[in-house]
Amino acid sequence: MAKKKSSSSNLKKRGISKFKKIFIASLIICLISGFGLIYFYYKSVYVHNINLKNQEPYIYIKTGSNFEDVKNLLAEKNVLLNVASFEWLAKQKNYVDRIKPGKYKLENGMTNNQLVNKLRAGNQEPVNITINNIRTKYELISKVSKILEADSNQLKSILENDHELEKIKLNSDNIISLFIPNTYQFFWNTSAEEFFARMINESDKFWNKLRLEKLGKLNLSMAEVITLASIVEKESNYFPERPIIASVYLNRVRKGMKLQADPTVVYAVGDFSINRVLDIHLKKDSPYNTYMYQGLPPGPISIPSANAIDAVLKNEKTPYIYFCAKEDFSGKHNFAANYIQHSNNANKFRKALNKRKIYK
Repeated sequence: MAKKKSSSSNLKKRGISKFKKIFIASLIICLISGFGLIYFYYKSVYVHNINLKNQEPYIYIKTGSNFEDVKNLLAEKNVLLNVASFEWLAKQKNYVDRIKPGKYKLENGMTNNQLVNKLRAGNQEPVNITINNIRTKYELISKVSKILEADSNQLKSILENDHELEKIKLNSDNIISLFIPNTYQFFWNTSAEEFFARMINESDKFWNKLRLEKLGKLNLSMAEVITLASIVEKESNYFPERPIIASVYLNRVRKGMKLQADPTVVYAVGDFSINRVLDIHLKKDSPYNTYMYQGLPPGPISIPSANAIDAVLKNEKTPYIYFCAKEDFSGKHNFAANYIQHSNNANKFRKALNKRKIYK
């Protein structure tokens, strides 16, 4: 009987020992699995996963994009070291249902957590649009559409919709008078409508109380002032003379004379390399040819600077109705109150042009 008890005890001990082994093995497996999950989580969230490889650090997520589009963008740039971990975290953080369009800056060494948080929050980079030295609305449309997501056709449809432009007292001919030269910040995904609304707001801010008071004394509209300013700016880069040049044109308008402004002829011809306006240019039949048609042209011949606009608003009271570039090519002008004086000034300048062999 004693032997049977001993045998039974040994069996129990072996059973317990086997159970311990299974338990320990299971525990080890669980620990390994747990550490594996922890490591996967840590790697997916906190380990660097962006390598730009000297590429441009921006991605542009278009309006209406889904998560697959975002993955394709990142795949095209080939900047993700581990695609699966990014996709896993994006799903965990519900980014797949919160895609926000825009221009986003990637940084070397970014973690998935940093990238997903940035994209989900819509923390995009602004873009700058500098408006200056623009001659036509088509040039403006081209420039803006290269910087913003807004399509050039969408911008064109707004700037050529006379019915809608009438609400802000403008039309498709003088619409560029709305745009005040400056550098403006936008988000890349700004729509054509949003861009236009912003420009209306910026124009309203530019036309402050003081400028509106000066405008009221001229008997001209805002668009007409800016049209005249665009001519004044093309006539002279010498700021002190601009108010005098403005007075010459205003005197001509008041007297019912043609403006006879060379820059308008250059605009009408469409060849901006012209240095000398010739008789053949004056024959160009265009409403912008102020040698042929009386009054201001239909719209600005460029987007003038604030300085030129203020020169027109400030315009000095003078008796002058003529002016001509000085023969010393200083950029300054000779002004005249009658044609005889002007003819003498013009002859001096023609001789100077011929001497320098500037024939066109």
